[in-house]
Amino acid sequence: MKFLKQIGFIFIVAIILAFNQAKDKTTIFLIGDSTMSQKSMKAYPETGWGMPFTHFFDSTVVVENHAQNGRSTRTFIEENRWQPILTKLKKGDYVFIQFGHNDEVPTKKSYTTEKDFKSNLLRFVKESRSKKAIPVLITPVARRKFNSEGKIVDTHEIYAALVKEVAQQNKVPVIDLSSSSMKLLQDFGVEKSAYLFNHLAPGQNPNYPNCKIDDTHFNELGARYMAQLVLAEIKSLNLALSSKIIKPVKK
Repeated sequence: MKFLKQIGFIFIVAIILAFNQAKDKTTIFLIGDSTMSQKSMKAYPETGWGMPFTHFFDSTVVVENHAQNGRSTRTFIEENRWQPILTKLKKGDYVFIQFGHNDEVPTKKSYTTEKDFKSNLLRFVKESRSKKAIPVLITPVARRKFNSEGKIVDTHEIYAALVKEVAQQNKVPVIDLSSSSMKLLQDFGVEKSAYLFNHLAPGQNPNYPNCKIDDTHFNELGARYMAQLVLAEIKSLNLALSSKIIKPVKK
């Protein structure tokens, strides 16, 4: 009996320690669409930039990727994906918000008017702040689309501007991933930029036996490049979070 009591005491102490450690950690909640989301094995090599993003922080940071394929600001809220996150938020946590791909297309069921898009972003901001968490707005990452002259085309111009407008009006940190990713794709050029996306020849991958040409979703390399752009902006904005980014070991 004494032995069982000792075991029980150790178990309780372990739970308390685990709880306290969790409280001490900073959580980054990622909310957004398929360009950010966690992918299933059957989608491989398609990779959301939120997947490699997880691995660039020290042990004091936890990244929870709640981004979902095909979601807009409106459908993310309507499907009750936001409320559980809001319930978990605590002081000092971050909410990284990247929508636009599915909000901006009128032919999609996820379409969100410009007015509602701004209102939804503002809701994420205000409700995050109500829990003393830190919202960070992110403009939608670029699609791989070039014109006949080899110049990258801005497919998110209107909705990216709306993100920046909400950020400016409400003093929210904003990461202009639209601009930085367009510059990156332009630097790679028309042909080489394809190596960052989910482009597969017939028979190259069992998940896509008939080939796949996707200029919206990244492969592992492309997702890492996009994650690195976000990390660079975190440092540029001088967010407190930047001190938790792992520094390369000097040899």
